[in-house]
Amino acid sequence: MANTRTSQVVTGRTLVHSYSPRGACQKIFEMQDAEVLISGPAGTGKSRACLEKLFTMCLLNPGLRGLIVRKTLASLGSTALVTWRKYVAAEALATGDMVFYGGSAQEAPQYRFTNGSTVTVGGMDRPSRIMSSEYDIVYVQEATELTLEDVEYINTRLRNWTTSFQQLLMDCNPAGQQHWLKLRANEGRTILVESRHEDNPILFDRTENEDGTFNYNVTNRGAKYIAKLDKLTGVRHKRLRLGLWVSSEGIIYEAFDPAVHVLQWEYDEDDNKIMPPKEWPRYWVIDFGYVHPFVCQWWAEDPDGRLYMYREIFMTQRTVTEHAETIKEQVTKLKYVKWYDHLNRVEHVREEIEWTEPQPTAIICDHDAEGRRTLEKSLGLGTTKAIKTVHDGLDLVQDRLKIQGDGKPRLFIYQNTLVERDQELVDNLAPTCTLEEIPGYVWGTTPDGKKKKDPKQEQDDGCDDIRYMIAHRDFKGKARATQLEM
Repeated sequence: MANTRTSQVVTGRTLVHSYSPRGACQKIFEMQDAEVLISGPAGTGKSRACLEKLFTMCLLNPGLRGLIVRKTLASLGSTALVTWRKYVAAEALATGDMVFYGGSAQEAPQYRFTNGSTVTVGGMDRPSRIMSSEYDIVYVQEATELTLEDVEYINTRLRNWTTSFQQLLMDCNPAGQQHWLKLRANEGRTILVESRHEDNPILFDRTENEDGTFNYNVTNRGAKYIAKLDKLTGVRHKRLRLGLWVSSEGIIYEAFDPAVHVLQWEYDEDDNKIMPPKEWPRYWVIDFGYVHPFVCQWWAEDPDGRLYMYREIFMTQRTVTEHAETIKEQVTKLKYVKWYDHLNRVEHVREEIEWTEPQPTAIICDHDAEGRRTLEKSLGLGTTKAIKTVHDGLDLVQDRLKIQGDGKPRLFIYQNTLVERDQELVDNLAPTCTLEEIPGYVWGTTPDGKKKKDPKQEQDDGCDDIRYMIAHRDFKGKARATQLEM
């Protein structure tokens, strides 16, 4: 099935857009079921297909109301909306057949078509901004990030009825086989369609045989991309390369549950995140790196001793000095103070550094001596060596994850903590934050497949920081037989 459309400019110039979905991408383009999920490895064209369908429905149904949504608006801006503007809607934007409206206090940002159709964009971290309207079709990118409550909430807004069917259209890379979304598909409440790399014409050329079957040949670009996926290991290889719904084997933090331990932000009337109260002590935890990520986590401790990770630098290819400047930008601002020189009768203005949140009680660092010295000099603050006993640290984190008598654990991580997303990590399909590391934080294995007593030392920088933080607060220094981290 080919989707070809034209956009006419006032000057008479015509721009033609062509799109030919195939495989699973073609199938979801034609489906009218109420709830559809397309799942598959990275790079199969899932998002492009969903966005093309949404756009085409807007053109064919004047007055249609659509929604593009992800768990957070920040993550949407660097993913689906790039594909939307660059590949799906480029011609319509160029001709004026569609324009972008930046939003207001009353309306969320949206794309407006000349035929009256609209596509709103938003994140489920701010549902009130987008859930006050009714829609005909909602596209959810990376649906595994959402909760069941999110999806049920979205379904209540599918009632605009400009079209003959209303649809919740979702895509995702596979997660664990017990993920609620996979179980929902197993129950038949969501129609699951599985894509593969051959569905993407950028990666594979296709020729049709006389009997109607197809031959697929990998393109040069496809060979490079598949080679990148083949370098992945463990659960990430199974999910992003093979497209399998599998859980990590030997996962260390088995008690970690996003529904329990991951918090959503609340916002004030000016759309600013509501940070932990200023009277709560703060801690910074740092794992040095350049090729591997440099990770700096901000933690706050409430009066009952619970710990909350609320901000994070997770970045490669930058020096410690550069990271120190980023850290200072997050916690200080320039303040201009006026003073009057009575002797000379002249008014002066001087710059002062003002802290916008409490200074850290401790800056807990990996043992890199040069990195610590550079950081201390750049920040003007002292640092503390992390307690790096592996097994005790892991046990202490496990204790924090347990639900206590008050019904709450003692460790939380906020969703969307990144100061800036590292595009190189995104391109290399590597974890871009601590939350993305945790599912792949597993025990090492011997060549014959037996579990080791230590974590696999791969993509563990953020998880190391968690261990340093909890050990700093909870390790009592008892004499124990412990193995130091290398």
